[in-house]
Amino acid sequence: MNTAHTTSHPTTTTHTAPPTRVLIVDDEPLARERIRTLLSEDANFEIAGEAGDGATAAQAIMALNPDLVFLDVQMPGADGFDVIDTVGPDKMPFVVFVTAYDRYALRAFDVHALDYLLKPFDRDRFRQALVRANQQLEKSGNGIERRLAAIVNDLRPTKVKTDRFVVKSGGRIFFVRTSEIDWIEAAGNYVKLHVGNDSHLIRETMNAVESKLSPDMFVRIHRCHIVNIEQVRELQPWFNGEYVVFLKNGTRLTLSRGYRERLQERVGRSI
Repeated sequence: MNTAHTTSHPTTTTHTAPPTRVLIVDDEPLARERIRTLLSEDANFEIAGEAGDGATAAQAIMALNPDLVFLDVQMPGADGFDVIDTVGPDKMPFVVFVTAYDRYALRAFDVHALDYLLKPFDRDRFRQALVRANQQLEKSGNGIERRLAAIVNDLRPTKVKTDRFVVKSGGRIFFVRTSEIDWIEAAGNYVKLHVGNDSHLIRETMNAVESKLSPDMFVRIHRCHIVNIEQVRELQPWFNGEYVVFLKNGTRLTLSRGYRERLQERVGRSI
């Protein structure tokens, strides 16, 4: 009797990397369509969503957690820099800026090693941006929050600083001098100014308030907190690179990793 013998071979399983999830942010529908079309030509990228304004973009980044964002710099209302401020440089994914800025301003992108697409861009330049994005993603960002914060600082337009804020309360209008403010807090559609034992609400965004304050006196330590440097008493290390900031009045605030260098520069110590 002849017995047939069957030789079994181990099954080889090929593991492929999941596609890079991309969020497209631009207020121009044709610009979003252009990026969407070019991305569809590469199976390594998957469109996670789109946004046509800064507020929606910030919400989408926090909800969808994409790997890569094509971010328009100039949008009405909240621009690309406001998106970064809202999400926080420490929580932003890798960014390819889409911009009509002139080439002088674009030096900031080159210096801080993040890529940009200058409108109008062609297919070859878009492919270069994808290659560079992949290289950065393989390095797990490698300091992306510091570079994003630096770009925002370099390119945000300079505005006139103020020495007082106008507060309207109970039919009264009065002024709060900036030098008297201990710290500032985001409060929904308002900003709360903390002055000693009192607090005052003004209808402003954190970004607008920050732009009016002297960087010699105030520093942003979190997307929801700005502090008067003279009121900082102590810093204590916390978890995941964050710090606890103690003010002279006993208030405790969180210093996010993405804003750490700003405070370090102001207080002149290594943290």
